[in-house]
Amino acid sequence: MKQLWLFNQINSDLQRVEKELTKFVETDYPILQDSGIHLLTAGGKRLRPAFTLLAGKFYAYSLDKLIPVAMALELIHMATLVHDDVVDASLTRRSRPTVKANWGNIVSVETGDYLLAKALILISQINHPEVSRILAEVSVEMCQGEIQQIKASFDVEQNLKQYYFRIKRKTALLISACCKLGALVSEAPRHQVWALGAYGHSLGMAFQIVDDVLDITAKPSEFGKPIGGDLRQGIMTLPMILALQSFPSGSPLHELLRKADKTDAEVAETIELIKGTGAIDQSMRIVDAYINKAKKHLQDLPKVSSRKALEDLADFIAIRKF
Repeated sequence: MKQLWLFNQINSDLQRVEKELTKFVETDYPILQDSGIHLLTAGGKRLRPAFTLLAGKFYAYSLDKLIPVAMALELIHMATLVHDDVVDASLTRRSRPTVKANWGNIVSVETGDYLLAKALILISQINHPEVSRILAEVSVEMCQGEIQQIKASFDVEQNLKQYYFRIKRKTALLISACCKLGALVSEAPRHQVWALGAYGHSLGMAFQIVDDVLDITAKPSEFGKPIGGDLRQGIMTLPMILALQSFPSGSPLHELLRKADKTDAEVAETIELIKGTGAIDQSMRIVDAYINKAKKHLQDLPKVSSRKALEDLADFIAIRKF
């Protein structure tokens, strides 16, 4: 687990979540055991459990109540990652081999299914009537976002509305759920549950846009995987959509983006074309707008240390390199 300094106030609680996760995925089946532990030790930042705990810090904080929620959210996230690596044919993540690379597609799919099933066990133990409904609805919409992404591969006619629809479901809804559920389980007032959920949504949108920018601009050693992955897979991201607006239909950029099998040289050429339009700076201005919106949602919350941590976390999202 890659621990962020922003989590210092919940560091010991996150460590407990980590220990409980490790114990919870243990099984007598060696392949599932090895692949599950491989995922857990792959250097994740545990952002989703951290959001859950920090949201709970505003109110009647109980780690025992929050741990099953935090664990379930992280297991759902991990399951989506291992399934994504199969769909994307990804061999590395966070500078380490993926489950797909080590064990192949079949084990990867079954590992993801196993993690989702374990998450269901945890959800059944959470004594709050809304938790299971919220997580079920978010899980359905996450699947819809992934299908939308697959359906729109290499489609250079995509617009911003379609992009925002996709990343809301792909990333923002789960981060929003983390903040919302942390507050719900901690007996927060209804309007403050909404405010934390709205904060998580805006932050999740910013997080995914930054991820899409880093896929074009990052150093692979910092990003943890080769850059240009979205270009190779035909995933149309914000920088690409904005860059296309600078060219007429049928331009070299249009042709490169719709090409299914790109050489390394063509990927590099595409990246330079995108950078040359100013689309990266435009994308980061949109990130800044989402960050500001996220921080505004915190203004009506109690002025406790976790509020400052969430504000600092929002600022970190905009400058992160991994």
